[in-house]
Amino acid sequence: MDPVLHITGAGVVSAIGCGQEETLDALRKGLAGIAPVQYLQTEERRFPVGEVKATNEELAARFGAAEGLSRTSLLGIVALQEALQQAGLKDIAGVPLIGGTTVGGMDLTERIFPAYSRLHDCGASTDAIADHFGGAPFATTLSTACSSAANAIIFGANLIRSGRADIVAVGGSECLSDFHLHGFGSLMILDEAPCRPFDATRAGLNLGEGAAFLVLESEASMKRRGAQSLGVLSGFGNACDAFHQTASSENGEGAFLAMQKALAMAGLRPQDIGYVNAHGTGTPNNDASESAALRRVFGDSLPPVSSTKAFTGHTTSASGSIEAVFCLLALREGFIPPQLNWQEVDPACILPSAGGEAHLEHVLCNAFGFGGNDSSILLSHA
Repeated sequence: MDPVLHITGAGVVSAIGCGQEETLDALRKGLAGIAPVQYLQTEERRFPVGEVKATNEELAARFGAAEGLSRTSLLGIVALQEALQQAGLKDIAGVPLIGGTTVGGMDLTERIFPAYSRLHDCGASTDAIADHFGGAPFATTLSTACSSAANAIIFGANLIRSGRADIVAVGGSECLSDFHLHGFGSLMILDEAPCRPFDATRAGLNLGEGAAFLVLESEASMKRRGAQSLGVLSGFGNACDAFHQTASSENGEGAFLAMQKALAMAGLRPQDIGYVNAHGTGTPNNDASESAALRRVFGDSLPPVSSTKAFTGHTTSASGSIEAVFCLLALREGFIPPQLNWQEVDPACILPSAGGEAHLEHVLCNAFGFGGNDSSILLSHA
């Protein structure tokens, strides 16, 4: 019998706040963090972004981080510190750390180009986060584009399910970088206005940055430590439709399979889901493809769906864990985050939710990456 996977700590930082309290307030009040570029060193000023409202120096000073760390590592430290404190842990001694990122320390490399920063590598970012908290017995990094953090959660869950660990810290961190911004610009999928997921006039995404980590542990570990369960990771699924390097298939095959797998693992029916936090990037392709997948899974009984990327921007590799924390807050506080900026119906897309108070038992969170690497995680009440 598979162990029950309890969430005993959560931490988050994004464009809408630092910590669960600020984040919850913004989600309830519909306060978006999308704005013109302020902190990123770039000449590209056309596109609004979702930046964490602090410089690297301010983050390092506030959280006692070592000098010279990448912004990716600093954001991860902020999020992991809150998660560990809520879980009643002083450090990560004995706690494997699994992080997801793609940008890594690219922001540092850009500053000293053409020299190369030793902290550029994705894995170096996770190692720096681990070192800040005294070192982990095992630390690794997943980089599967925008499903990275969701896959880090799945990886950590499987460490517990296989008996290789009793407790893990899982999530992801991603900062904005100049290369990052120009790269998405070259794909012509950035919007010069705030993004509008599922809207007929949607024209692309806004990039964002942030981090989130969860402390995940078995019931035996939780009881042994006297920790409190915030919720349960009741199911997850990953699939790859391998349709295109960057585009999603018309019928959303990978997304459909990922959601089906998560439901099957949890032993739930589609009608048991009270809310879906969609990947919902605001690009014409993604939103139509994800809508097709949602319709295939839920048929005529579609639960409330919204994309919180209109709040934060697309935090790319960190989005899966950031939005998992949003889902955890929604589950615990009994509300559905509203779909910001939506006005006009597109027949190819689902009708997103206006949000509001709701009793939720099970929440589905989607994170889909380039190449069709698609993941869904399912959170439930303890």
